[in-house]
Amino acid sequence: MRELLSVIVPCYNEGAVIERTAKAIVDTCTGRAFDFEIIFVNDGSKDDTLAFLKKLAGRSEKIKYISFSRNFGKEAAMLSGLEHCKGSCAVIMDADLQHPPELIVQMYEKYQEGYDQVIAKRNRKGDSRLSIVFAKLYYKLANKLVNVEMVDGAGDFRLLSRRTIHALLELKENNRFSKGLFSWVGFNQIYIEYENQERAGGNSKWSFKSLLSYGVDGILSFNNQPLRICIYLGGIFMGISILYLLYLLIEILLHGIDAPGYFTTILLITTLGGIQLFSIGVIGEYIGRIYFEVKKRPVYLIQETNIKEESESE
Repeated sequence: MRELLSVIVPCYNEGAVIERTAKAIVDTCTGRAFDFEIIFVNDGSKDDTLAFLKKLAGRSEKIKYISFSRNFGKEAAMLSGLEHCKGSCAVIMDADLQHPPELIVQMYEKYQEGYDQVIAKRNRKGDSRLSIVFAKLYYKLANKLVNVEMVDGAGDFRLLSRRTIHALLELKENNRFSKGLFSWVGFNQIYIEYENQERAGGNSKWSFKSLLSYGVDGILSFNNQPLRICIYLGGIFMGISILYLLYLLIEILLHGIDAPGYFTTILLITTLGGIQLFSIGVIGEYIGRIYFEVKKRPVYLIQETNIKEESESE
């Protein structure tokens, strides 16, 4: 009996390209050394994505779909796919064909060699210089702050072995940052580089604001360094304040009291006020995450699916 490979495809408003994506995956996986299933996770799309998925599922029993009750985000969609997939390994990829389906075969071959994570790493050919600079700066900063390694160009497009999937599903947090979780669970990893691809249709769902929010999630999800930075800043400015007070004391003893001091007062108030607000903001972020975790709400809600059994293959 051939090994089953699951292909998990989160999608949000991808009606313009979803049929092409399904065909490309089926064409790539048909006639290979493995059997396959495709699980499309409709993340509360507002277009005709779900209608297309139902039509595709009616044509082939290999195509499954899960449709959320609303938009819960890509992290929830990936988690749902991992929870419902039945393969001995699973590939996660985007629905817009920026992740080349033909790499699935190469990933599976590396998996057969004993790798638990086969990670597709894109180059940044075609990206603007500004986005490349921001990406490099972000990864340098993130890798100095977080306790897991994040590689520029390595995203969600990867193959995961069954034991890696089990390890990821053991992590029960609601505020998920999968790029960091993939690195945190470890296991044997190998990278495959591929050319940057254009979207086959539709529009990008990532605005600057959402990318910024995603980046902040990555930094805060895996360490307490921002809290320590607040402590360090507080200590530095307390030390500077003490030195400055000693300087003022010596000046008073030597030259008497000097009434002017407007600039110094404003400088101290604005600097210390800014540090305090920054520190409160960082602490507030962590408290907010604790607040959402203790609620224990489900990461997603399924409105409908054609997957009959949720049990994983042994």
